[in-house]
Formats: sequence, structure tokens, C-alpha cells
Amino acid sequence: MLGLTFDTGALIALERRAARMGKVLYEARERRLRITVPSPVLTEWWRGSSRRRDDIRESFDLEPLGERVAKLAGEALAALASASVVDAIVMASASLRGDVVYTSDMDDLMALQSFFPSVRVLHT
Repeated sequence: MLGLTFDTGALIALERRAARMGKVLYEARERRLRITVPSPVLTEWWRGSSRRRDDIRESFDLEPLGERVAKLAGEALAALASASVVDAIVMASASLRGDVVYTSDMDDLMALQSFFPSVRVLHT
């Protein structure tokens, strides 16, 4: 595992101070793991600045949506009609780095595993 990718549910869990995600964040920092959030995830999560949101935002690297990830996510969407755009982007992004994905939306991301079999998905 090279790092972690957080989806919107993971960020919401951190914002709500969920113990499990707090532990994940703490362990990632201790182990100096890179945490990545694709930019469309930030769009789904961000609802204005607050002390808590600003602190969470400082904990991860924001990945701009580049052509490679966008095309890979589009191919996944073509193969799996029920997937959402942001979920496909999260999985495509993580697959290119070998990351583990943290999500509260296990069903949708697990469905995408058929297209991204190397991505490990864990519940927040």
C-alpha cells in the first residue's frame, strides 16, 4: 500500500469525529502515509469554511482531475451503468497509485472493484 484515498463519506466521518476515521487519520500520520482526495470529492464535501473543515483539508493532498483519471473513470462508468461519477473517479485515482480507499459507501465502491480489482476498499 502506497497511501490512502478518502471519498466524501470518509471526510464526513472525520468532520463528525467518528472514532474509526480519527484512528485511520492518526495512524496514517504516524506512518507518514500520503492521503489523497480527488478534487470532485472536495466539491461534494465542502459546504464552506469552518475550523474543523479547514483542519481536515490540511490533512490530505488534493488531486486535480487530470485526463488520465478522467478517462479511466469514464471507462468504468461505461462498464458499470450504476456507478456515480465521483465514485468512479475515486477508484480510478486510487488504482493508479495502489492506494486503499476509505468510504462509507461500500456497496457502490465494491461494485466498482470489478473494474478496479487491485483497489482495496475499507469502511469508515
